Amino acid sequence: MASQTTSSLLTLYLTLGSFCLGKTADMSAFNNPSHGPPATDFAAADSLPISVLRAAAAAASVVPKDATYPFTLGNSEKSTIHSDWVSFKEGAALSWVADMDVDCDGVNHKCEGNQDGQPQTNWGALSAYAVPYIVIPDRFLAANKDILPGNNIAAVICNEKMYYGVLGDSNGDDPQITGEASWLMARTCFPKENLQGNNAHSTKDVTYILFTGNRAVLPENVMGKTYITDFDTLRTMGDKLARALASNLATPNSSESAAAAGLWAGREGPVMMIAVFFCTVAVMLVL
Repeated sequence: MASQTTSSLLTLYLTLGSFCLGKTADMSAFNNPSHGPPATDFAAADSLPISVLRAAAAAASVVPKDATYPFTLGNSEKSTIHSDWVSFKEGAALSWVADMDVDCDGVNHKCEGNQDGQPQTNWGALSAYAVPYIVIPDRFLAANKDILPGNNIAAVICNEKMYYGVLGDSNGDDPQITGEASWLMARTCFPKENLQGNNAHSTKDVTYILFTGNRAVLPENVMGKTYITDFDTLRTMGDKLARALASNLATPNSSESAAAAGLWAGREGPVMMIAVFFCTVAVMLVL
């Protein structure tokens, strides 16, 4: 039987190894309404020009087919999905501005306040407690399957911050609405509002950016039917896509936007080298 010291060292070693090789651990422990993955796991890099992205989304004007929907049941105000950015070579995306309702379809379809949840999501049975996903109207998805194959990376700007998630589900209600996100995404965006199935963030101040095409899809080896198993990959891909989008946007301060978008790019290599160095030293010390 291993001594307590040996057991503790082994635990520390495995923890360090898991950290250094990426967050690929069993995520079922986060399938909990109050203990999901921390916001830092899917938050965008601080250096990204969030205000530029938000302003550009608010000014978008190109309206594709089947793109306008109510964002709250019983409210005549509409939210429109815009396609101004879908032709970009890199960072191509759709955008819209809406409120944020809680979606719990998938394994948590019986979450608090959810009266019409379904046990499946479009590409699996996601955990609304553990996966930051967004929802799009089913009619729009059906009309744009060529650019939205599923599990596309999304960026959500809320409360002056930006978080990454995936396109995880579609809304097929009557009427179909925009402005839905998983329990995890909603409660991360608005932690003081006790959001749940029947309690939404009702203000139309959330920006949704959905990256399009196969190159924007989270790989299958880190995106299971229920969990994201590697949030490092989600953040890395999200930052790259958001940076490319920011550099493509033609704004009055486009040169400043490009500089801000590229700020993190110049630091990725050194930061990664430092992280690898400290991980290596930590593992050697344990051994």
